[in-house]
Amino acid sequence: MLACSWSGGKDSALALYELVRSKEHEIVALLTTITEEYDRVTMHGVRSELLRQQALSIGLPIEEIRISENITEKEYEETMQEVMSRLKNAGIGSVAFGDLFLEDVRRRRERNLASIGMKAVFPLWGRNTRELALEFVQLGFKAITTCVDSSLLNGEFVGRIVEENFLNDLPVEADPCGENGEFHSFVYDGPIFKKAIPFRKGDVVLRRDRFLYCDLLPR
Repeated sequence: MLACSWSGGKDSALALYELVRSKEHEIVALLTTITEEYDRVTMHGVRSELLRQQALSIGLPIEEIRISENITEKEYEETMQEVMSRLKNAGIGSVAFGDLFLEDVRRRRERNLASIGMKAVFPLWGRNTRELALEFVQLGFKAITTCVDSSLLNGEFVGRIVEENFLNDLPVEADPCGENGEFHSFVYDGPIFKKAIPFRKGDVVLRRDRFLYCDLLPR
C-alpha cells in the first residue's frame, strides 16, 4: 500500500495521476502538511477546507500533518518520523512524491523513509519540466497560482491560471513547474477529480516581505 504526498498543487496532482495510470500501487491515502496557525497548506497557503474538498473529489482519505509556523528542522523531522511510523504500522510501505530534479530533497526523503523500513517513490523524476507543465495543461488539469516567491518571480504571476499563456510568460530563468520554489498552485479540476472544486479569489497579501499569497475562498 502507498500514500501520496499531496500539496494540492500541480506536481502532486500529476504524480497521483501517474500512479493511478500505472496501476502498480494500491493508493490508500493523501498526506498533507498544514500550518497550524493559519489552518492552511504549508507554503501553498490554501485553506484546509479546499484541501478536504480536493480529497473528497479524488476519493481518498487525507492525513493532515499539523505543524507550527516556527517549527525547527529537527522538530519537523521528528514529527514526520512519528507519522510515517504510524502509517507503516497500518500497512503502508511506500510514500510517493512529486519531486522532479532536486537531488538533495530526494536523498533526504529516501534516507528518512529507509530509516523506518519504508520506500520513497518518485513518479515524475527526471522528466523535462517544460514538457511536463504542458502535459499538465493538455491533460485537462486546471490550476491557479496561490503563492509566488517575489525574489524569484514577478508578483503579477500570483493568482493566475496555469495554462499555456502563463507558461509562455514565465522568464527563461524560471522553472516551468516552479521546482525551485518560484510558485505554488492549487489544482481545482482534472482527470483525477470527480468534480471541479468551486472557489473564488480573495485578497493578495505579502508575507515575510517576500511571499505573495492569493487567498482562495470556498464557494
